[in-house]
Amino acid sequence: MSASSASKLVAAQPVSQRAPNALPWWLTALCVPAMQLALALAVASLVVLLVGENPVLTMQVMLRGALDPRTGLPSTLFYATSLIFTGLAVSVAFHAGLFNIGGEGQAYVAGLGVALACLWLDGSLNAPLMFLVAMLTAMLFGAFWAWLPGLLQAKRGAHVVVTTIMFNYIASGVLNYLLVGALKNKEGLAIETRPFAADALLPKANEWLNGQFAASGLTIGPTLLNLAFVVALLAAVVVWWLLWYTRMGHALRVFGQNPRAANYAGLSGSRIVIVTMLISGALAGLMALNEVYGGQGRLVLGYTSGMGFLGIAVALMGRNHPGGVVAAALLFGALVQGATDLQLDFPRVSPELILVIQGLVVFFAAALDRLVRDPVQNWWLKRSMMNQKVAEA
Repeated sequence: MSASSASKLVAAQPVSQRAPNALPWWLTALCVPAMQLALALAVASLVVLLVGENPVLTMQVMLRGALDPRTGLPSTLFYATSLIFTGLAVSVAFHAGLFNIGGEGQAYVAGLGVALACLWLDGSLNAPLMFLVAMLTAMLFGAFWAWLPGLLQAKRGAHVVVTTIMFNYIASGVLNYLLVGALKNKEGLAIETRPFAADALLPKANEWLNGQFAASGLTIGPTLLNLAFVVALLAAVVVWWLLWYTRMGHALRVFGQNPRAANYAGLSGSRIVIVTMLISGALAGLMALNEVYGGQGRLVLGYTSGMGFLGIAVALMGRNHPGGVVAAALLFGALVQGATDLQLDFPRVSPELILVIQGLVVFFAAALDRLVRDPVQNWWLKRSMMNQKVAEA
C-alpha cells in the first residue's frame, strides 16, 4: 500500500478507530502555537511594566504600526518576505538532519551576485528580464556559498554548523572590502553601490497598487514591498511539494530521521548533504532578490540586518513546515515593523525590548514546547478515550 493510500485510509476512519494520542492538525498547527504566543506576550507585558509603560497601549501601538494597510502592513510583508526565504532555508536543511546557520553569509554572497549582475546589465535589460536575472543570480550565488560547507561535511567530515558560522564571517569580510573599494558609489559617502538603473527595476507594491486602485481613493505610502513577496509564497509551495511529494524529498527526510537506515537502503548520504545544502543556500540567497534588487535598488553594507539569523527562529516557530514558516515569518515581520512605531511613541522602550519579545516567542515555542503541548495532548487523549468508550457502549 502506498503512503498516499494509507493516509487516505486513516483519514476515512472514524475518530474512535484512530490512534487516541494523534492530535488533529488544527490543534497542533493553530491552537498550540496560539497558546504559546499568548504566554510569550503575557511575559513580555510584565517586562513592559518593569520599564514603566502600559503594556496594553504598547501592544496597541505595535499592532497599529504593523497592520495599518497604508503604511505598516506593506512593511510587515516586506520583512516577512526575507524571513520566509531564510526560514525555508533552515527548514529544508533541518529535515535532512543538518543545521544551516549560514543563511546570513549566503544572503551576503547572493547580494554581491545580484549587485554585480545589475551593475553590469541594468543598462541593457528591461525590468522583467533583469528581475529574472537577479533571481537566478541570487539562487546560484547563495547555493554556491552553501555548497562549500556541504562539500566539506560530505567529503571531509567538517560539521556544517562550524563551517557555516565561519563562512558567515568570510562573506561579511569580503563584502565589506568590496563595498569600501571597487564597488563603492563614488558620488556619495555611504558605503553602498551606485543605484541600479530605474528602467531595470520593477515597480514596488505601492506604485503598482496606487495605479490600479487610484479611483478608489485608497493610497499606500512609500514602501519597499515588491514582487519578491509573491516569489516567497511560491517558494513555500515548492518546498512543501518537494519535501512531501517527491522521491528526493522522501530520501532527504529519511536521511534526516535515520542516516544509518538511509545508507542501508542504498541512499548516498554525501549526495543528500550536498544537494540539501544547495537547495538551502539557494533559498537563503533569494533574500537578496527582496532586499537588494526589489527593496533598495542597490547593495548596502549590512543589508541583511540579521534576517539570516532570525530565520532560525522563524523555522523553529513554524515547526519546520513551509506553512508554519510563512505564518511565523508574518509574525516576526509584524514584530520588527511594530517596533518602529513603538520606539517613536514610547522613547523608554528600547530596540532591545523587541529582541526580548522575539526571544520569548522562540522560548515558549521551542524550548518550552512541551509546557503547552503535553497538557493539550493529555486532554485530547482523555477526550478520545471517553469518546471511544461511548462508541463501544
